[in-house]
Amino acid sequence: MSWRERARSVEFRNRVRNTGQSPARRASPAYARPVLRITDARTGEPVDAVPARRGLTRVEAHVPGYGTSALRVLLVADLLARALEIGGTPVWALLTGDREQAELHAGAAALGIRPFEDRRDVGPGWGESQVVHVVGEGGAAPDGIRVAVAPVETPGLPEGADPAEVRLALLTPPRTTPAQLDEAALAEARGTLQRWRRAVAAWARQPSRPVPEKVRGRLRSAWEDDLDVPEVLRVLRWVEESDLPEGARFETYAYADRLLGLELTRDLGSPA
Repeated sequence: MSWRERARSVEFRNRVRNTGQSPARRASPAYARPVLRITDARTGEPVDAVPARRGLTRVEAHVPGYGTSALRVLLVADLLARALEIGGTPVWALLTGDREQAELHAGAAALGIRPFEDRRDVGPGWGESQVVHVVGEGGAAPDGIRVAVAPVETPGLPEGADPAEVRLALLTPPRTTPAQLDEAALAEARGTLQRWRRAVAAWARQPSRPVPEKVRGRLRSAWEDDLDVPEVLRVLRWVEESDLPEGARFETYAYADRLLGLELTRDLGSPA
């Protein structure tokens, strides 16, 4: 064996000893990074919502006018933007609509949806490398990744409906399933919100504990797998009934609320 071969052999053994695996089998950080994947409605196939190269993602919501189905499209676009930002991807949120823009903006603000810029025929943004269009089922959109959202079968919001209850009622079914905003759906959302907010306020009185990695992984896996919000809600229900430390349950709910936007920590400091 030549001295070069001997040196390479020693280097290889040292690297295996230090890392526990051969260099060829070491996981690449690029593959270890979670990636949000979304079903492209044009093909039915999952695609990366995160740009392949560093840059912002334009999330563009397309609605013909004001209505509960249009608000659901905006809500899904808001969730997509939140999920991307949690993963470190900057987002440019745009609203493309033909009419009733003021009503759309007011309705979206009431539901805790981020402000969307009114832009028509916009060009690429600075550093932009990805565009995702969020549309109602059967809606028109330019070429590009398309996220389809099923309609809301309740034509209007019930009188005096609480916006947070409406938001949760719209989040509960999969986005490809028609949603209901009838009294039964809103009553269920109301009960869940009241219970969770009381629990979060109580858990906050205990010493804080980090979100368990397995729970964080389940949450991230859910929303990074085609923005599966119903699974996120199921994880929270499991945490609610679990024997995790109360401080960890509080941090878990606060972490998940970065996506859900339900103001689950609203009642902190309220009397027990």
